[in-house]
Amino acid sequence: MITRYSRPVAAAIWSQETKYKIWFEIEAHAATKMAELGVIPKESADAIWAKGKDANFDADRIDEIERTTKHDVIAFLTHVAEIVGEEARFLHQGMTSSDVLDTCFAVQLARSSDLLIEGVDRVLAALETRAKEHKYTPTVGRSHGIHAEPVTFGLKLAGYHAEFQRAKRRLITAKEEIATCAISGAVGTFANVDPAVEQYVADQMGLTVEPVSTQVIPRDRHAAFFAALGVVASSVERLAVEIRHLQRTEVLEAEEFFDKGQKGSSAMPHKRNPILTENLTGLARLVRSAVTPAMENVALWHERDISHSSVERGIGPDATIHLDFALHRLANVVERLNVYPENMQKNIDRLGGLVHSQRVMLALTQAGVSREDAYAAVQENAMKVWRGEGAFLDFLKADDRVTLPADQLEALFDLGYHTKNVDVVFKRVFNEA
Repeated sequence: MITRYSRPVAAAIWSQETKYKIWFEIEAHAATKMAELGVIPKESADAIWAKGKDANFDADRIDEIERTTKHDVIAFLTHVAEIVGEEARFLHQGMTSSDVLDTCFAVQLARSSDLLIEGVDRVLAALETRAKEHKYTPTVGRSHGIHAEPVTFGLKLAGYHAEFQRAKRRLITAKEEIATCAISGAVGTFANVDPAVEQYVADQMGLTVEPVSTQVIPRDRHAAFFAALGVVASSVERLAVEIRHLQRTEVLEAEEFFDKGQKGSSAMPHKRNPILTENLTGLARLVRSAVTPAMENVALWHERDISHSSVERGIGPDATIHLDFALHRLANVVERLNVYPENMQKNIDRLGGLVHSQRVMLALTQAGVSREDAYAAVQENAMKVWRGEGAFLDFLKADDRVTLPADQLEALFDLGYHTKNVDVVFKRVFNEA
């Protein structure tokens, strides 16, 4: 993670300060319940909270201790003992390091999920506003990058809105699945820690209990979480790529905002480049790069190993922080997107009506011409237009195989025909009455 592509609120979740605060809370909540069960003295549990709740845990000191212990949780507990005093001997009773590490990781991923859902909500709001603004703005639909038939720009954006609705549901599900707590002790048998402690800690930390933790929380949960992030990142990229294509000089139907004083190129003063959406493509690649390692983390040895640990120390903060940043950057792009309806109309007109070819063919079949003959007649005249030999409507009127009256042919070139069901789609996407 680098600060260039991170929001402070997202990065703070993964700071050393936050991590150690969560570690302390897990240990202290466990101590509270153990005191209630009579495992440790209540006054010791109270002292742990009193002396540790407002403490500033010294990351440098913990690192110093770890250089000797070669164990991060032991180093932390040693430092806590320096702060709390002799009552610290009652911390970590029956617990194992993974109880702290995995439960903390779950808290961090759950908190990150909340930020990601907020980011998706901002994207959804931006898309809804712009889609309704351009609900009936005609533009050309493209298949294989080639002009197909007319659509509206609002319809394009409505499709992305529907996709980010699915993204939100995926993130909600991912959070629910990842937000589990394990306080089960060595190899997950609860031999030295009462299951009631796990339930209490889970409740206090906003988690659910892991049914069988084996000593670590099963990594299929994490694989599903990072896979969900990868899919959301791909949705970010799909919209970013669309905007990049629409900004090309030869198209220029939409364009990223260009602020006063902004520079597009160190060499060419005229440049206005789609730098934000290109950046989003790159960020999506970074987020997706976490998916395969997360999948490979599922197959741990027996009740635990730590081959997953080094992976998750990287992909946890990187994937969540990058996706959080990307969602807010995308929302900003959509909110401030420059849209050029006049260029959209020019592009529709570039092929002189060829975008209406299917409607002409269908009208001929309804007038009694076989589909094969109708297709051949329409295609042959369309190819003349592709070669720049004239206007599509003129060729059709002059072709004896096209048996439709001139006024009926002209009516087939009405753009409004292609927008008659836009309301139907908008009702589905935006739940309009």
